[in-house]
Amino acid sequence: MGIFEYAPAPESRDIANLKDHYRPFIGGEFVDGSGESLKTVNPATEEILAEVGTASVSDVDAAVRAARAAYETVWSRMPGSERAKYLFRIARLIQERSRELAVLESLDNGKPIKESRDSDIPTAAAHFFYHAGWADKLEYAGYGPNPKPLGVAGQVIPWNFPLLMLAWKIAPALATGNTVVLKPAETTPLTALVFAEICQQAELPPGVVNILPGAGDIGAAVVEHGDVDKIAFTGSTEVGKLIQRTVAGTRKKLTLELGGKAANVVFDDAPLDQAVEGIVNGIFFNQGHVCCAGSRLLVQESVAEEVMEKLRYRVSTLRMGDPLDKNTDIGAINSAEQLAKIRGLVESGDAEGAQRWTSPCPVPDRGFFFAPTVFSDVHQSMRIAREEIFGPVLSVLTFRTPDEAVAKANNTPYGLSAGIWTEKGSRILWMANKLRAGVVWANTFNRFDPAAPFGGYQESGFGREGGRTGLEAYLDV
Repeated sequence: MGIFEYAPAPESRDIANLKDHYRPFIGGEFVDGSGESLKTVNPATEEILAEVGTASVSDVDAAVRAARAAYETVWSRMPGSERAKYLFRIARLIQERSRELAVLESLDNGKPIKESRDSDIPTAAAHFFYHAGWADKLEYAGYGPNPKPLGVAGQVIPWNFPLLMLAWKIAPALATGNTVVLKPAETTPLTALVFAEICQQAELPPGVVNILPGAGDIGAAVVEHGDVDKIAFTGSTEVGKLIQRTVAGTRKKLTLELGGKAANVVFDDAPLDQAVEGIVNGIFFNQGHVCCAGSRLLVQESVAEEVMEKLRYRVSTLRMGDPLDKNTDIGAINSAEQLAKIRGLVESGDAEGAQRWTSPCPVPDRGFFFAPTVFSDVHQSMRIAREEIFGPVLSVLTFRTPDEAVAKANNTPYGLSAGIWTEKGSRILWMANKLRAGVVWANTFNRFDPAAPFGGYQESGFGREGGRTGLEAYLDV
């Protein structure tokens, strides 16, 4: 069967209400940052979207002071039922402005509009709704009769899910009575600064949330600040290690959600068509810019050829192009730097003898794009099987027995997620207990819920976000 041809169905970029200039948000107001302005770029066209004023170290200090004052005078003293009202307002405002936020996210990040519209923005709102429900029930969460907030939370988030990662961090912090200083990623600051507008709309007390755009030095200043009580970081393992060294020996609490090299394991009794859909979703969702992406496919040898045939056909149907087109499946790589990293790792796969297959989809002439790629004949010693590529590149290995599958799946310094595809429930339970991964999906992949804790082991970090378990990171227990 041929691929359906669709007429372009672009969402209007005017919906994003894009401004020429954005500013840091400190103490409830947008202020002129004293850092050097940066220009944020549309990765699909390489055009400059807006100029963004950035923070300096002195601005970090001002933001922490504003957060401390709000914590001591207002937020920590407010009954949980009152804090919940603010979180509910924020959740509803995210929903009301969802179309604007989705378009802005796709412009700034490069992800397809159908992903930002149907996944990122609704899930961000859901996290605020969920944590609003906890705000007046913390004494029943199992952490003692009178759990206390920590104080000021310093939070640093990545560029792959800008607004969603903000929600993962800010919602539990506010619900538990903490105030926040958040640094968005350098390449994707726009939805975080629109979220600051939402905080104003919700009439959140000044200083409860502060947003500081900037480069890595601003994130480091937040981490190092002496009056920050808690650090939450999502990003690369390399930066996570630096943060852990910085925080070691201090009173600060720390949670890290870092890289991954997840195994997606397909047994010979799996529903193969369903598994192929899960494989595609696991690695090509958000251009592979997902820390828990199923970037290592382990297929039982007896069905490997059939799975590869189905997989290549399915990948060849994915449409790459304009992220604002509602028919687009694969959008743009977030930056030229990330594209160069992906290309370098793919070249290493070629050099080490893996067999590369690349989708025949047309690649746009402008922008940072990389066609979906599948490597077969991959060995565990190859870089593409060991290192996090963070792009639309899948490495395929085979196994013969369940024990071999477990050994290969666990042969990684990471431990964030895994997937299992089989019709045997007993095998799912057996293997889930054997896999060293924080999240294990069975006959599905990339399913998230605010009530379910998420986090990893080993070089994928520590601590959990979401659910009752995620509250503990923001409480003095």
